[in-house]
Amino acid sequence: MDDFAKRLLAWYDDHGRHDLPWQRDATPYHVWLSEIMLQQTQVATVIPYYERFTANFPSIQALAATDIDQVLHHWSGLGYYARARNLHKAANIVVDEFAGSFPADIDALQSLPGVGRSTAGAILSTALGGRAAILDGNVKRVLARFHAVEGWPGKAAVISKLWELAEQHTPESRVADYTQGIMDLGATLCTRSKPECHRCPQAGGCLALELERQSDFPGKKPKKLIPTRQTSFVMAHTPDGELLLERRQSAGIWGGLWCFPEVSDAAAAIQFCEESLAVEVLGTRSLPSLRHSFSHYHLEISPLLLTLSKTPTLIREGQELRCWPAQGSPAVGLAAPVKRLWDEAVRAINDSEREDKP
Repeated sequence: MDDFAKRLLAWYDDHGRHDLPWQRDATPYHVWLSEIMLQQTQVATVIPYYERFTANFPSIQALAATDIDQVLHHWSGLGYYARARNLHKAANIVVDEFAGSFPADIDALQSLPGVGRSTAGAILSTALGGRAAILDGNVKRVLARFHAVEGWPGKAAVISKLWELAEQHTPESRVADYTQGIMDLGATLCTRSKPECHRCPQAGGCLALELERQSDFPGKKPKKLIPTRQTSFVMAHTPDGELLLERRQSAGIWGGLWCFPEVSDAAAAIQFCEESLAVEVLGTRSLPSLRHSFSHYHLEISPLLLTLSKTPTLIREGQELRCWPAQGSPAVGLAAPVKRLWDEAVRAINDSEREDKP
């Protein structure tokens, strides 16, 4: 065991996190679920989602047996919904091909949808008693600073060097503690901004600290202009007090989730209702626009609340459209912006009904 690992483990024993929900019963299922949720998401955000998720799906068999809509519903608001779709696919593979037990092999783990090298390493080292390195965002930052590794980790040469260092420092014993410890160090002390170097167990050997260049490591992703896309949402309100939603294609943004149908503008919204739903539009109202940012573009949403003459019975072939009671959010996967717009539509409908009463 090298000095880096010894210092880290000594610090972890006294200052690391030992009571996270997935640590209390560190089964492969719990560790895998937490690792997927923690991709791109902080611990404080993940904990309530994890606790609700495991309460509803206490085992991988329960997760595999449930409908994808329910999985997405319990994921709603956590973002990066491909993780939830891959989670459901992987659960079925583990149940069908591995008899419900996660394989204790790094390559077999990486074959599961949504499981990359670092996630597989975390499952193997934390829950299955194996030795494997990890390299999540926190670990990249710790190693890049300690060794002053120049360059953005998105480049092949840089990530290759960081993996080499991760393998080098991962000990043969206490691998689960080391794995949690290095994640904790990056999350609590070696943070992206204002790192607390004076409290860090690795301060004595950290090259970034010695050079006073902590903010330079890891290297930043090259900036590029993020475009803005315009769209309109058809919020079709039926005489039965329902709102229309459409399940999106599995590929792409919000894949597999339910959403208001998208059109280019108000005229296209009316045309959609008349031609695709075979209903007349009695009134159109514009609601406040909403801006939502993805990693590669901004989306400007213009919500259009349309009052329909009747509840549609004609559904477009090959599409999934369904009307849901407006009073109460449907128990299916809804992206956070769609849920906000649903609530806005319900408020607008309620306000209009109060105004119409004598």
